[in-house]
Amino acid sequence: MTTILEMNGIRKEFPGVVALDGVNISVEAGQVLALLGENGAGKSTLMKILSGSYQPNGGQISIYGKKVEIKNVVHAKDLGISIIYQELSLSPNMTVAENIFALNEPVKFGLIDDKEMNRKTKELFEELGISISPTTVVKDLSISSQQMVEIAKAISSDPKIIIMDEPTSALSSKETEILFTIIRKLKSKGCAIIYISHRMDEIFEITDVVSVLRDGKYIGTVKTQETTSDELITMMVGRNMEEIYPHKDFPYVSDETLFEVKGYHRDGDYHNISFSLRPGEILGFYGLMGSGRTEIAQGIFGMLKKERGEMFIKGKQVKVNSPIDAIEKKIAFVTEDRKHEGLVLTASVYENMTLANLEKVLNKFKLINHNKEISITNKHVNNLKIKTPSIYQTVNKLSGGNQQKIVLSKWFEIEPEILILDEPTRGIDVGAKFEIYKLMIELAQKGVGIIIISSELPEVLNTSDRLLVVRDHEIVAELNSKETSQEEIMNYITSKKISNE
Repeated sequence: MTTILEMNGIRKEFPGVVALDGVNISVEAGQVLALLGENGAGKSTLMKILSGSYQPNGGQISIYGKKVEIKNVVHAKDLGISIIYQELSLSPNMTVAENIFALNEPVKFGLIDDKEMNRKTKELFEELGISISPTTVVKDLSISSQQMVEIAKAISSDPKIIIMDEPTSALSSKETEILFTIIRKLKSKGCAIIYISHRMDEIFEITDVVSVLRDGKYIGTVKTQETTSDELITMMVGRNMEEIYPHKDFPYVSDETLFEVKGYHRDGDYHNISFSLRPGEILGFYGLMGSGRTEIAQGIFGMLKKERGEMFIKGKQVKVNSPIDAIEKKIAFVTEDRKHEGLVLTASVYENMTLANLEKVLNKFKLINHNKEISITNKHVNNLKIKTPSIYQTVNKLSGGNQQKIVLSKWFEIEPEILILDEPTRGIDVGAKFEIYKLMIELAQKGVGIIIISSELPEVLNTSDRLLVVRDHEIVAELNSKETSQEEIMNYITSKKISNE
């Protein structure tokens, strides 16, 4: 087979840190290369070099055996390199077709030909199996539909090398299958694909070879069908991980009811939601994308204000009509969208850490005490092993896993009694996941009631004590996580009618 891409001895330095040190990868025509590594291992930095966003400090890049210096993003595109970013890069106020053909619009009589642009977009979508109208404004699409548009945009330029950075993190199972079909078509056309994902099942289903990075260094490359998940995890983290999910040996720390919701309802978002939570219990919510699981969490937190229903904390009825009310009641909500709802990306690590509880760092004159901010930040950076060159670093420069740890740390400062985690491990590596799972158990041991919402069924099964199945914006089943099975859960998800027996 023809080798399309070679990256040899790539080095990249930032102030105070070496992000990449002698990294090598190569991809052949019609091959899917998985690029694995913990968050902060250097995967995104390497891909930003390949896509022209960063310039390396050393090493060599060759395309079809010819040495190249990729000057910028436009030059990378001219060389046939296309990237699908984990974080969406679409223009929200433009239509789907306008995003697909941005800077490459069909022209008629010196003007953009909207009709032709829409026709070409429709033709592209039909070929890819995507059911989205070309004239829809992007901001009106769901996150998963936006991701499909991002994928189509990357493919529309007929690239020779495609980088896919966590492309399924916001996709439903049906959309993931569409993507895999697209990947197989691209392989048959001789494209070289670099696939970044933390989901091992995807790695083994769609890739041919796996290259692993650790701490900015190249560890090795193996054929996918000649390795195992355990071997890859060991390569990634540099140690054996006997269990992906740490053991929680108690269902709760007290039999009293810590938190209860009765008949919570908001038309179109969540319907007649009722459940309870004990101190130290981890309660799982599972449902397919669009089932309403996130809307339920937003309703509890006051983001999607309920139209009727009651909430009780330690037996006392409370009213939560806004996130401020929730915070005052010691309810914390780690959103699934950390970039837009969980962090101020252009602010520093220490500034983000204290956002949820500024009162804690104010002096008697109601001014921020910088020394308190620094002390709190250093505590969390050490406890959660957050990798950052400095607490003054802006969080947009950190890896996804480290950003997620900062979101968690921010909420710890309100000392929550009820902690809602919506997709807490999305887009982060297996090592960081393990640390977050351990942290959940430590908080539970202190009596915190935890709600975990996840689209990964093994995750929610292995981390929760009880499991609520959500379908069509309502709870359709309550199960013991230790006694149920994936088959039983999927039966509830897919059944037309649910028996209460």
